[in-house]
Amino acid sequence: QSRGRHKSKLRGLTDRPVGLTLKQKCELVERELEETKDEIQKIEEDSEQALRDLEADMEEADIWWAEVQKATSDFDKEFSILSQKKGGTAASEKLLRYLEERNHKRDLLKEKLCLKNNSLRSYKKKLQQQLRQKEQMGETFREVRFEQLQIRNTQYQEKIEEKNKELLKLKLTSGKAVQALNSYKKRLQDAMETSVCLKKDISQRKELLEKIERETVRVEEERAKAESLNKQLRRQLSDYRVPPVLRYVQEKMAVSDLQKSIKIWERKVSIAEVSATGPRVHECAAETGVEHRPCLPTCRHP
Repeated sequence: QSRGRHKSKLRGLTDRPVGLTLKQKCELVERELEETKDEIQKIEEDSEQALRDLEADMEEADIWWAEVQKATSDFDKEFSILSQKKGGTAASEKLLRYLEERNHKRDLLKEKLCLKNNSLRSYKKKLQQQLRQKEQMGETFREVRFEQLQIRNTQYQEKIEEKNKELLKLKLTSGKAVQALNSYKKRLQDAMETSVCLKKDISQRKELLEKIERETVRVEEERAKAESLNKQLRRQLSDYRVPPVLRYVQEKMAVSDLQKSIKIWERKVSIAEVSATGPRVHECAAETGVEHRPCLPTCRHP
């Protein structure tokens, strides 16, 4: 309802032709916002109070229901025992006695609750009297209290100014800390990038090292083979004996004689071949009428 009244006031103000300044509009909005916040806080308090009351009612109902169940179970036990026994008069007398005990307990509880209620009422009256006395005393001490509140207000204003200065200093330090944090973050990012590059370089160098190790193993094997071959050749060289010069000359002369004899025999063989094939060729030429062309300079036919 209060919100509706404020809205109607605002509508009445806005319906007027007189225009409001920006400051007045801000004040109206701030006032409306504060009242709305107060209403929300009051609604929350009322809802919390209602929730607490409901929780108390539920606890009381649970306690009452537990007592009812307990009484019902006790009555069922007693009634089952009485129904099993023989003799109706004894059972009825015991049932009446049980009901009288329950009524007596209920009366005692009622008296106890009445006494408690009376004590609470007296305590309430006492508190109301104290409240009235405080209100009457508050009227006399209102001026003194107002001066004390003004002094406290000035002290609190000074404290607020000091806290604002400290807040500004903290904001400056926090800004510097944020800048340092950003720089450190950038350095960390650069370090991470360099770490990734170094990891790639390390992996490449590891692959190259493995390749070099394989090449080294292969070269070592070849070196071992070469060393064994070198040892073998050195052993052969140590066992080698150079023949004398006269024997070398004789062997050389024998080789040249053999080469000359080979050439002579080759000429003889070629002549023998030509002489063996010559008449057949001339006969074929006479039969065919083809002019004879000597194929060799040693041919004796015209």
